Amino acid sequence: MTSAPAIGFEYRPSRRLRRVVGLVSLLSLLSIWLSEIPLAASALLCLAVAVAGLRAVGRFEHGRIVAAGMASDGSWSLRLRDGQDVPARLSGFRVLPGRHVWLGLRAPGLGWQPLLLAPDNSDEDTRRRLRMRLAVSQPDQDAADGTLSAERGPTVWPRLRR
Repeated sequence: MTSAPAIGFEYRPSRRLRRVVGLVSLLSLLSIWLSEIPLAASALLCLAVAVAGLRAVGRFEHGRIVAAGMASDGSWSLRLRDGQDVPARLSGFRVLPGRHVWLGLRAPGLGWQPLLLAPDNSDEDTRRRLRMRLAVSQPDQDAADGTLSAERGPTVWPRLRR
């Protein structure tokens, strides 16, 4: 598909993801307090849930990536906050219900970087073109440990290697 144009987009974290993490954290806190765990253990667990939730949101909100691009030959590049361009490779992707695209990119010096493209942080045309390009491309086989069905695409997110 060498005639396909390059796809580039600015990346900012999804506000919906922050809300989902907050809701899951709140439900976790509620379940801890409604269980019959001793008070001291409940307090420790609640502290751990709060720290984990804030850390998860902080990782997405204060990420180093400000833009990403897929060249016409299928190679990827990431633009960092300091203006540096870093080559990356696609290690996995999922097209989620509701027109969301979850990309897993691996870059030297950055490791595995998740990017969620949702309706609140990217335009529909970019996500549509990206879904079409990803439908015909394959992520790196050495990083994809999931199953692959030609009709459905990957059914399991690749195992995280850090």
